[in-house]
Amino acid sequence: MKFAPTTWSTCVAKRSRSAFTLAEALAALAFMAIVIPVAVEGLRVANQAGQVADRKAAAGRVADRVLNEMLVTKQWQQASSSGEVQEGRLSYRWRLLTEAWVQDTLKQLTVLVTYSVQGQEYDVRLSTLVDSAQQ
Repeated sequence: MKFAPTTWSTCVAKRSRSAFTLAEALAALAFMAIVIPVAVEGLRVANQAGQVADRKAAAGRVADRVLNEMLVTKQWQQASSSGEVQEGRLSYRWRLLTEAWVQDTLKQLTVLVTYSVQGQEYDVRLSTLVDSAQQ
């Protein structure tokens, strides 16, 4: 097997043919300047959506627990109730709302749980009906 002799000029010629031109490098940088901020914003939105979903599930558990406690202890008959619950390191504010239902003896109890994610307020509502005639 024979190899062609390598000279300095052929090595330099091969190297210059395989390099990027200044225009190609600038075009790649401009493309990255457009794509990177869009990708970072997409990650931020995905992170916020994940946090909202996680905290919404926790707020639903808080609302269920508060509503059940109000029903069992009959504290829903008081004028108004509100409070704050710690779930892990996060706190959730809740408020009990009582409204008359379409039928005479029924009342609609709604627990409104509010929480914030990245400076925005969100809420979860959980409702049930109770017979106000039975005490």
